[in-house]
Amino acid sequence: MRHAISFEVLALLIVTPMGVWLFDKPLHEIGVVTIVSASIATGWNYLYNLGFDHALRRLRGTVRKTVPIRVLHAVTFEIGLLFVLMPFIAWYLSISLMEAFLIDVSFALFYLIYAFVFNWVYDVIFPVPEPARPS
Repeated sequence: MRHAISFEVLALLIVTPMGVWLFDKPLHEIGVVTIVSASIATGWNYLYNLGFDHALRRLRGTVRKTVPIRVLHAVTFEIGLLFVLMPFIAWYLSISLMEAFLIDVSFALFYLIYAFVFNWVYDVIFPVPEPARPS
């Protein structure tokens, strides 16, 4: 839970003012979009990381992530989230799905880089313990 909350709070502090500036929308509109999106993303992040680490441990015997696995982790997370958030963005901002797609992709590109860096730093600070091996 610490991971998901710290991830989203720090991201909101960066992405909300950036969205206002880039998309020329009022702070309250971008604020609602980012907060609702972050709320959805927090749940997705928690479930996705549980599933990803479970699959990784099962396939590789460890949750340690190489750089290519970290790239795969970040890209697949963002692709799934893109499809979930796009209809909400279009509806709330009263824009076309294409415009929502472009906004969502812009946010996804930010989060792609952000997730890669954040998760790497987080794993260094709070490593996932390896299970005890039978003797």
